[in-house]
Amino acid sequence: MNQAASPLMNVDASAQRVQEVYEKQRQAYLKNPYPDYEERQANLQKLENILKDNRVAITEAINKDYGNRSIHETEFLELFGSIDGIKYCRKQLKSWMKPQKRHTSIWFFGGKNKVLPQPKGVVGIVVPWNYPLFLCMSPLANVLAAGNRAMIKMAANSQNLCRLLAELVNKEFGEDTLAILPGVSASDFTDMPYDHIVFTGSPGVGRQVMEKAAKHLTPVTLELGGKSPCIVAEDFDIELACERILQGKLYNAGQTCVAPDYVFLPESKAQAFIEHAKKIVPQRYPQLESKDFTSIIDSRAYSRLIQTLDDAKEKGAQIVNLLGDVLPSDELEKIPPTLVLDSTGDMTVMQEEIFGPIMPIKTYRDIDEVIEFINVRERPLALYLFSKNKPLQEKVIKNTISGGVSLNDVMMHVAQHDIPFGGVGNSGMGHYHGKEGFIEFSKLRPIFQQAPAPGTKYMVAPFGKTMEFMLRMMLGKR
Repeated sequence: MNQAASPLMNVDASAQRVQEVYEKQRQAYLKNPYPDYEERQANLQKLENILKDNRVAITEAINKDYGNRSIHETEFLELFGSIDGIKYCRKQLKSWMKPQKRHTSIWFFGGKNKVLPQPKGVVGIVVPWNYPLFLCMSPLANVLAAGNRAMIKMAANSQNLCRLLAELVNKEFGEDTLAILPGVSASDFTDMPYDHIVFTGSPGVGRQVMEKAAKHLTPVTLELGGKSPCIVAEDFDIELACERILQGKLYNAGQTCVAPDYVFLPESKAQAFIEHAKKIVPQRYPQLESKDFTSIIDSRAYSRLIQTLDDAKEKGAQIVNLLGDVLPSDELEKIPPTLVLDSTGDMTVMQEEIFGPIMPIKTYRDIDEVIEFINVRERPLALYLFSKNKPLQEKVIKNTISGGVSLNDVMMHVAQHDIPFGGVGNSGMGHYHGKEGFIEFSKLRPIFQQAPAPGTKYMVAPFGKTMEFMLRMMLGKR
């Protein structure tokens, strides 16, 4: 059980601390608004070394915050993903930083155009509890690569990790470059006039962050969530689909913003999917006490999931416990992997993002009804399709919209460093990862250099025949 959350600072101390660090970073930015390649590389290298050198301590801190977090999941989904992303930024940094030459119109012959990516300044990052390392380090790598300063607010449920990272970061970075702030309130943190804010969390809180940012006209990157649909087509092996879907769904006990939220199966294959799920889940998680099966983050989240199942059952859904007779554990705050059959739109399980090891199963006869079902709902953070049929893949992708897509697997698009990660509509806005992340946290500054003898020198008053001749040429007049 999560015993990690520590009391916040008092209101005055919290606001003062945030203001103090913000001013340090703002002044440092003004003194050095364009850190060179070597400085950025050094910052990324220090960040990478922190993670590599403190792997065990980081894993233990996250485990304490969760009560039980699978060590292997933390190393694979958080440490590896973070380190690999930093390495990718380091490898690509020189090419990303290069000024981009751009085409110059013939009417400005002799002039030159280029675009220079410049740091925005001070970036505030608000980190959620579900992947507290990866969802901190992934945007942070892009922020530092782009030459910015960063202030980080971690979740109250991640205070063991927060305190550890703050200590480790303070040894390697000055507060005027990077600061993790334990104990400060989200309200105080998001009050600052940052040059960019990154927020990962729920759509409701995302709206509040955006409202605060609007006071300063601060751009935001919002990574939210929603109900990410998964579709299995007739042509795809149902057992293989089941294995891959449940692998992704049950990572972190379903507490993943891009986890498949509900699954559409062909009517003829639904039973085969259910039977295979009953077979493989006990093999992967023989008992609820398994250290490989992560706990729900806290009692509040656990109770919400229990209520979601009770609501579905009361309204007529069939509940399939994939561990048989094993009951949820209040002590461990664990819920057996569960399928929900015959779900309807009035059930909580189909109205809210689940964020747990519970997955509704829906059936279909025609792919068009699936597309319609998805499109009348809020735009999801991810969409998954299991099919080898290229025309079907194209149809589903082009007739729906989501933050990202994985074909024939789930969640794996998030691990790709050269494609952007981000939401759309209710699931968010903006991107990070790869070059798009570097651009997100840069001001692409257009620069035009005039020719020594530009044609525009003839376009001055008093206007006469020369001007008329030039306008005929430019406008195509006869």
